[in-house]
Amino acid sequence: MVSTEERDGSAKVAAPSLRLRGPLLRYRVLAYTTGVALLCLTAAFILKYAADSPGMMRWAGVTHGLFYMVYLVLAVDLALKARWSIKGTVLVLLAGTIPFLSFVAERKVTHHVQAGRKL
Repeated sequence: MVSTEERDGSAKVAAPSLRLRGPLLRYRVLAYTTGVALLCLTAAFILKYAADSPGMMRWAGVTHGLFYMVYLVLAVDLALKARWSIKGTVLVLLAGTIPFLSFVAERKVTHHVQAGRKL
């Protein structure tokens, strides 16, 4: 039995195409990792200036910087393969610089890519 959506051709595929699964997974992992590293860096800044304890700054800044560079490359890779707009790409790239925003951006990007929509 064929549903009316299938007959009309209006059924939409919710899963991302095969060519976007790998880039999306890599982006998601680095978005979370970059977000956690940024939260560690934020805590390090607070400890450095509020409690005069600069120890955490030695590794938190470098860690976030390394993860953010990889995040940029993977986000651009996904943007090119998903054919995002320049504005959407830049906003996603900047999401790794504001605490908690990389988590929000990751969810939005995932929903858009899985729905087959562009940013």
